[in-house]
Amino acid sequence: MSIPHKSGFVSIVGKPNVGKSSLMNKLVGENLSIITPKAQTTRHRIMGILNGDDFQIVYSDTPGILEPKYELHEAMMGYVKVSLEDADLILLIVELGEKYDELLFAPFKNITTPILLIINKADLAVGSQVKDKIDYWRGYIKAEEIIAVSALKEINLEQLLPAIKKYLPEHPAYYPKDDLTDRSQRFFSAEMIREKIFMNYSQEIPYSSAVSIEEFKESEKIIKIRATIYVERDSQKGILIGKAGSSLKKVGTEARASMEAFFGKQVFLETHVKVADNWRKEKLKLKHFGYLE
Repeated sequence: MSIPHKSGFVSIVGKPNVGKSSLMNKLVGENLSIITPKAQTTRHRIMGILNGDDFQIVYSDTPGILEPKYELHEAMMGYVKVSLEDADLILLIVELGEKYDELLFAPFKNITTPILLIINKADLAVGSQVKDKIDYWRGYIKAEEIIAVSALKEINLEQLLPAIKKYLPEHPAYYPKDDLTDRSQRFFSAEMIREKIFMNYSQEIPYSSAVSIEEFKESEKIIKIRATIYVERDSQKGILIGKAGSSLKKVGTEARASMEAFFGKQVFLETHVKVADNWRKEKLKLKHFGYLE
């Protein structure tokens, strides 16, 4: 008798900086989503595919849920909306100390898709805090299960896979078994550069930056990449480049190291900086940078 095969789409959602991306990377076993201490690092919907003998889970890491302030935010929340519509199961991630936000979480009250509520950063709990928080969230979110974990310390992560598989429908695999993600090498190259910008700059620079891969040429031993980093104002361009190009060089060096580890071969990376006025607020520019269809 053949074993039933389960396949489904699992949407990972939550407010900014609750550890969604870190959790997806742990679940998939690969660093697909960039991670920084700053909020709103994730701007796209990134799929990570986990295969087993009798299952395929297609995880979707989404931008943090927020109240949109301009067109880029609208595009980001569009990715969340589509991910929730596609989902067979929702992983709603909250932090240990987080409280219910009526404005952002109210839509989850009417969703018929099963929800697993994950309380992250449980390693920081004191006394009965985990139990208290589980009881607290039961009063607001109709979840099938509530599980407290720590993505950073890898606490209770082994509970997630069996719980997720319970709610997957019986279905053939959606993607070939050797696929890891739906995103291209160009995409991950841009994301790794953007990650280093988030790590090396403060204030508005990370949020005002977009990365476009102009050229990606791969040979047997080396990948040659030419990238343009766009900012919104000339003053930001100067800060990004730094004195005698020192700041940009640091970003390039760190990004290249991440790329070489990710792609498993030598990378030659060339970076340039240009200004695209108010790109976060203009749909045409957002489309050019891949945030809108």
